[in-house]
Amino acid sequence: MSFNDIFNSSFLENVTAVSVLDMVLAMAIAFGIGMFIYLIYRKTYSGVMYSSTFGVTLVALTMITTLVILAVTSNVVLSLGMVGALSIVRFRTAIKEPLDIAFLFWSIAVGIVLAAGMIPLAVFGSVLVGIVILIFANRRDMTNPYIVVLRCNGQESERDALAFLGNVVTKHTVKSKTVERGMTELNLEVRLKDDNTDFVNALSDVPGVQSAVLVSYNGDYMG
Repeated sequence: MSFNDIFNSSFLENVTAVSVLDMVLAMAIAFGIGMFIYLIYRKTYSGVMYSSTFGVTLVALTMITTLVILAVTSNVVLSLGMVGALSIVRFRTAIKEPLDIAFLFWSIAVGIVLAAGMIPLAVFGSVLVGIVILIFANRRDMTNPYIVVLRCNGQESERDALAFLGNVVTKHTVKSKTVERGMTELNLEVRLKDDNTDFVNALSDVPGVQSAVLVSYNGDYMG
């Protein structure tokens, strides 16, 4: 095929560039793997607020990528136009969870591999990636930090509360301190000895302590 023949292809010739069987098979597998990615995302999500729309986006992104790559691989002219069209696309949505970026790239990569005809690689790779994410994302590490928000009546109650924390946690660090008339608020980063959080109840019973709040820290909280 010469260079001129590439640009002289007619519309009717492009209609049959991808067979119906290839389209149905690729899109069906893309949907199946997209649902698998969505289920892994639901199982491993550990952020502040779960977003079901992001899970649907993962399924749609897998199928859309497969659709685009199928078209690109069947027509050189379309691939050149697609590069130009995608170069002006800008995404403004902020990704708060680092793991969400991995899920986005996973969906895109599966769509590309499927459309290239490497179905075993797409299936095996997705299963392997899913297992790895399940293993590491669901691991409970007792050294994960927590934030304790403490409100005390004065300096003496503050010392008593800090002394109590020193006995029940492995480490505590003051992140911020706000002092008002007769009131002190402390934000402390603590690391627990075990998964037991009953110490918060005892901390609130320390004389002079008005309230004690324990928050799981994952980077979304300021303290």
